[in-house]
Amino acid sequence: MIVIPGPASVNLGRRIGELSKARVVSVEFKRFADGESYVRFEDAVKNEDVVVVQTTGPPQNENLIQLLLMADNARDMEARSITAVVPYLAYARQDDRFRSGEAFSIRTIVTLLKTCGVSRIVTVNSHNPALLKTLPVATEDLSAFSLLAEHFKNRGFEGAFSASLGKKGMDVAIEANKILKGGCGYVSTQRDRVGGEVTIEKKTLPVRKRDVVVFDDVMSSGKSMAKAVTWIKEQGARRVYVACVHVILIDDGRERVLKSGAEGIVGTDSVPGPLSEVSIAPLIVSTLK
Repeated sequence: MIVIPGPASVNLGRRIGELSKARVVSVEFKRFADGESYVRFEDAVKNEDVVVVQTTGPPQNENLIQLLLMADNARDMEARSITAVVPYLAYARQDDRFRSGEAFSIRTIVTLLKTCGVSRIVTVNSHNPALLKTLPVATEDLSAFSLLAEHFKNRGFEGAFSASLGKKGMDVAIEANKILKGGCGYVSTQRDRVGGEVTIEKKTLPVRKRDVVVFDDVMSSGKSMAKAVTWIKEQGARRVYVACVHVILIDDGRERVLKSGAEGIVGTDSVPGPLSEVSIAPLIVSTLK
């Protein structure tokens, strides 16, 4: 097996290579003056099982193009198989035609990856794992919530209440609670499909004078999370932390969440950044093996 770390996931890709004891092929990368990407493999991949590691967080379009270039390059260089490890899979939230005439974005992305020679996709906490199984490339969706919960357990938060956003996220809270063992529940939310605005239903949770960790798969603006944290604090929670797999937090998202009453935000290296305290490399390596 050969691991090729893409420009958006250099450290994660190298860590995966190290843990799996696989050969790592570096990528020469540059961005032309007009914004176009250039990639070149610094070693041959012929007749090898290739794993391309490239997250597709912001800038999504550039990172996606780089992923497609690397996959197609591996195919053209006669790799035996190509697995795309895409921890954050861009456009996965557009998983249906919610309004007439909308593009079915995630299906387009997966179709492009297949065309470029990808036969397997490994992603982490995608928006709709069940849908991915209906698309034309074999896809494995992993969960990093246990890793995040273990991180907080090791920091002394065993017994904290595990919360999630929305009724559909209750499975997330249950997964975290298996490790923190302090009970679990969800903050009831409702999203407007046209404007995207999220409202909070003020459902009571047993959090008074307790530590709470709120788990979520992805945060972009932080608006929904800020509303959830505010409501939990209003119910008398002692300390509230946020644990998120894919921390994007554009503009003033981080400040928004912290101002709502969160003591801190912990993310993974799915989308590398200053809040990436938990590595998903062991999770991915166990699947690749």
